[in-house]
Amino acid sequence: MASLLQDLGRPTVIGAPNEPAHVARFSEWLGHPDRYAFVAEVDEQVIGFIDLVVVPRLNFEGPEAYVPDLIVTKSARSKGAGAALLQAVETVANDRGAFALTLDSANWRTRAHAFYRREGMADAAKHFAKVLRDVGWPPPPPGEPC
Repeated sequence: MASLLQDLGRPTVIGAPNEPAHVARFSEWLGHPDRYAFVAEVDEQVIGFIDLVVVPRLNFEGPEAYVPDLIVTKSARSKGAGAALLQAVETVANDRGAFALTLDSANWRTRAHAFYRREGMADAAKHFAKVLRDVGWPPPPPGEPC
């Protein structure tokens, strides 16, 4: 999963000096009752990953279900894995009484945006970020220098 997240522009953790701390953080993350993670596999190889956080929101009846990460390997895209992963978290969101299922996607990921629209999602907001520590995020669009 860490290598898939790296494909999304997340920091490299496999083989990094602090890899054990990342493994511990991921294990702790999975132990939380409002967090979920699913993988898609083909021939026992992980080809997709999605995680979900159920977040209470003020002024809403029920929580928001937020997807921090969704990635499918390039070779497995457009074959149903992404749709299956989204369906898995939508089922959890409905079971938890969420009023919405939301996610963020980089402005330049137009193919992903088309996929989300096909899956019934709307382009409903802009996401703004103020980087407080340099961790190599957000990643630049492909072809631009880091």
